[in-house]
Amino acid sequence: MSSPRETILAALHARLSALPAIALRGEVLPERVPAEGLLILRDGEPGEPEVTLSPLAYHYQHRAEIEAVVQGAARDATFDTLCAGIGAAIAADRTLGGLCDWVEVEAPRPVDLPVEGAASLKAALIPVILHYSTADPLA
Repeated sequence: MSSPRETILAALHARLSALPAIALRGEVLPERVPAEGLLILRDGEPGEPEVTLSPLAYHYQHRAEIEAVVQGAARDATFDTLCAGIGAAIAADRTLGGLCDWVEVEAPRPVDLPVEGAASLKAALIPVILHYSTADPLA
């Protein structure tokens, strides 16, 4: 049986996998970026939970990250479309089917990365805050 943390991250990855871009989880950046873009979900940090004692519950604001990467001549438009798709996918169900209390996304900070002998990459880390509670920090 998976922990609430793993279940929530898997649900977020599944949500990202429904987008036209390739969605990976915890992988290294491949040599080639698909034309529709690439998303890599990083598990991130659960941080220090707030604890309530009756009943015992650990309340997390888990900070995961989505690496969004595009390449090609129309990278600005592709990046914008990709970010809008991520926002729409998360806004469609901010509880990931009731698995967590709330999901919020922070604005990306895009950078252009030169690639020798190829079109430059446009990439950004997009922080995703997952609010959830669990009865056991290891379960």
